[in-house]
Amino acid sequence: MSMNYILFDSQYRTDLLPLTFTRPVAAIRIGILTIAEKWVQHLNADVSYLTQPYLQQRFALNVSSDNILINGSVLPDDACVAAILALQPNEALMAGQELIALRLNEQAVHTFDSNKAWEGKTVSLPASPIVIKRVYDIFTKNGDALLYDFQKITAGRISEKIPAGTQVVNPDLIFIEPGAKVDFAILNASTGPIYIGKNTEVMEGSKIRGPFAMCEGAGLKMDAKVYGPTTLGPQCKAGGELNNVVMFGYSNKGHDGFLGNAVIGEWCNLGADTNNSNLKNTYEEVKLWNYRSEKFEKTGLTFCGLIMGDHSKCGINTMFNTGTVVGVGANIFGSGFPRNFIPSFAWGGAQGFETFQLTKFYKTAEAMCARRNIQFDETDKAILQHVYTESQRFRFWEKEN
Repeated sequence: MSMNYILFDSQYRTDLLPLTFTRPVAAIRIGILTIAEKWVQHLNADVSYLTQPYLQQRFALNVSSDNILINGSVLPDDACVAAILALQPNEALMAGQELIALRLNEQAVHTFDSNKAWEGKTVSLPASPIVIKRVYDIFTKNGDALLYDFQKITAGRISEKIPAGTQVVNPDLIFIEPGAKVDFAILNASTGPIYIGKNTEVMEGSKIRGPFAMCEGAGLKMDAKVYGPTTLGPQCKAGGELNNVVMFGYSNKGHDGFLGNAVIGEWCNLGADTNNSNLKNTYEEVKLWNYRSEKFEKTGLTFCGLIMGDHSKCGINTMFNTGTVVGVGANIFGSGFPRNFIPSFAWGGAQGFETFQLTKFYKTAEAMCARRNIQFDETDKAILQHVYTESQRFRFWEKEN
């Protein structure tokens, strides 16, 4: 009987909000693939998720008599995978104090709590893998993850030919998948690999400096300027200037404007000339809103821009200050800088907020999904209804009214 693999939400799930409001930790995209996709590639096996109850209908849990549970915050490498495959029943793999994986029977899976210390038998992993603990880890560690994914995905394969008229530097680190269209662009892989996925389009005049990846169906608009490490997830459209950005999927930044040191969830849209600051005028350390402590915490970073949850939108000329966190389903517009923490389902901007009511939100989400021929279904509505209720306490204006 083959082993059953389960990716569990780590203790960092709350620290990774608002991105984990709508997905398990392992469904976060970093590098080229999601964390779950990386494990599927390494294990050559399917995985399921042990996540929040309201997410399980979308992200199923499959349990068998013999299971290996893997920390969904951990990015796999060969040494880590080998140690996991060698686990014995009721044995856990640790990297220092970090729980990496454990092997449990069916009953033990149902009582497992990732927030409690493991008290059974352990084995140690000598070298710690990459672990995603905070939202800003996604862009700060994107370069290492992208290089690793690039090597795995392209090993033993031959790239499509680089089209005539495209200027390249270090072509050995450029890989173009079938169906990609690249017109009169500049691809500079001297600082890291460039991966152009299936059925993507890089329009004329685009300038890309690696590390960079665009996943299937993504597109770069004319004259886009991209500095790595940057990832465009599936079906993302981007233009203007990007610097160290991760866009999860199905999101748009199609016009001029600067986005830097940022993470953008799925189904987001940034209006024309949207800009975010990624550096304080005083060059001080950036503080970022944390959902666990419910306050702004030091990041240790000088550069930190925008974190935006799924289904959030902003109007033209929106200006985001350094270290801004936007929740799920927000709609931001108007002049001036909105506050650095914008709760989920906020409607407004610097002049004040009201609540983006669910019925109106659903119409917007349905329309955007339909543009990509994807149905916004009842499971999506149930997940977002839960997020709406759970995030209500952060909508301070509701308490004032």
